[in-house]
Amino acid sequence: MNAWVKPKLAAMMFLEYFIWGVWYVTVGTWLGQHLHFTGAEIGLVAGTTAIGAIFSPFLAGWIADNLLPTQYVLAILHSLGGILLLLAASRTSFAPLYVLVLLYAVCYMPTLSLTTALAFRHIRDPKMEFGPIRVLGSAGWIVAGLLVGGLKIEATALPMQLAAGASFLMAIYCFVLPHTPPLATPQRFAVSTLFPKDVLGLFRQRSFAIFVAASFLICIPLQFYYAFTNLFLNQIGIHNAAGKMTGGQMSELACMLLIPWFFQRLGVKYMLVAGMSAWVLRYALFAYGNGEEGMWMLWGGIILHGICYDFFFVTGQIYVDRKAPVALRAAAQGMITLITYGAGMLVGSWLSGIIVDHYATTFADGSTMHQWRSIWLVASACSAAVLIVFLFTFSDRSSESDLSHTLPDVTL
Repeated sequence: MNAWVKPKLAAMMFLEYFIWGVWYVTVGTWLGQHLHFTGAEIGLVAGTTAIGAIFSPFLAGWIADNLLPTQYVLAILHSLGGILLLLAASRTSFAPLYVLVLLYAVCYMPTLSLTTALAFRHIRDPKMEFGPIRVLGSAGWIVAGLLVGGLKIEATALPMQLAAGASFLMAIYCFVLPHTPPLATPQRFAVSTLFPKDVLGLFRQRSFAIFVAASFLICIPLQFYYAFTNLFLNQIGIHNAAGKMTGGQMSELACMLLIPWFFQRLGVKYMLVAGMSAWVLRYALFAYGNGEEGMWMLWGGIILHGICYDFFFVTGQIYVDRKAPVALRAAAQGMITLITYGAGMLVGSWLSGIIVDHYATTFADGSTMHQWRSIWLVASACSAAVLIVFLFTFSDRSSESDLSHTLPDVTL
């Protein structure tokens, strides 16, 4: 292996997640405080990534598997994405801005799986080598948040313009990535190949069906955090909110290291319960926190992101990997991604916008204030409802011993 391959792949991951982190976290603040969009409109814009997660990865993945080298597909998608972001940043009304961001999401979301697939092709032992490469993606997200917060541009279109510039840089950089031609024998695209019957057959197992239903439902309150936390922090006067929110990604890295220790003691069910419980607690902390004596509650809600994400989603990915047939694990993971990041977060985008508007007051100058305590308590209650149902219905003792064998993989 060329000595420069791993550094190239790590830099690819840094740029990939810098692009997403630099605009997505603060877009709600720009739309709400500067353009005076409603909560429903902000939720719909945030939900474009969910639509992109549902539809575009299949087509882009098929192209990379059958027609073009992966690095060329990435270059094309990021070039188009940069153009669409620049156009979106110059719009001030909802309809054209929404359409442009939606088209961008359809271009960007496939690149998440394509960069992972490209990295896997060029390393010898993915379970040992991928972690140190992928962690640069989290670093890119953290740097993006610190940059936007430090420059105090959260309520402007500049983050989206920065993301456009980074997209063009990524498109150019793709041409120095290792050559990754298609491996599959070219075949016609067919919807029937997306979810094989054996993967759909997993739903006949009661435990798996409950797990999938809970994964879908917990992603609905999840979107409250992604779409509205930065707007919330800015409205209550928190300085450098985007920078402070990177504490969530920092805790995510730390919790990755703790997963094996907790897994041995809790098992799959109670790891998932711990993840969902963290959502309940996070939103309760947001509801009662403030920028003065309650600042510790806001920090607690942000730092809980590591448990919220790692304990539920990473554990869930391991669970799916062990339940699915070996030859169909990729298809099974794709199905879960569609159900969670796609359908679940799409419903969450719609519902969170409605709830935020319900607890909003608009003034004569177009500015809006929100009853954030009520909003976060609704999100906490939704999370608690999913948690309770899952706690008393899910049981899958047969998977515990199998899952423990995968623990070394999660620490990377």
